[in-house]
Amino acid sequence: MTQTPGPDRALPLPATLRTGVVVGNPKPASRTYQAALHLAERLAGRAPDLTVDLAEYGAGLLDWSDAATAEAVAGVAALDLLVVASPTYKASYTGLLKVFLDRFQSDALAGVVVVPLMLGAGPGHAMAPEVFLKPVLAELGAVLPTRALYLLDSSYDDPAAYEPWLAASQDRVLAALRRPASPTL
Repeated sequence: MTQTPGPDRALPLPATLRTGVVVGNPKPASRTYQAALHLAERLAGRAPDLTVDLAEYGAGLLDWSDAATAEAVAGVAALDLLVVASPTYKASYTGLLKVFLDRFQSDALAGVVVVPLMLGAGPGHAMAPEVFLKPVLAELGAVLPTRALYLLDSSYDDPAAYEPWLAASQDRVLAALRRPASPTL
């Protein structure tokens, strides 16, 4: 079933708004990556402008002088809408994602609308993105207009799995993207 745009929804987003995904799964092109792409496309009405699959960065993530990682950090900070995704490892997000997020200065994501997304094997970790991932994104200054999304990894490729979250949250994400940036004091 295709959801029709509501009064506050304008799909696709203007081409001037930059969207992206960051995926902290150690496996390249993982289910987490596919889920993040799907969510970003549903929110923006088009493919993301930037995809950062951290599995491709290897040891460069630990090298503070690595140009590719620095470019990824700068690219992410310049986005308007970002999906940050991780599988659930030990009831939290991956160390790979943590290493990447540690590269950002405090408030580096100020003004960026961010949707935290985590996949897990069972419902027992459904609060992990709210409890562990969302606070670190808030510390980086991200605009977090909705609750985080947790999906069972067995349903990452089922569009219906996203529908309850989209129905409750898509309008708030789009409204946050339409707000003018707050003036800096």
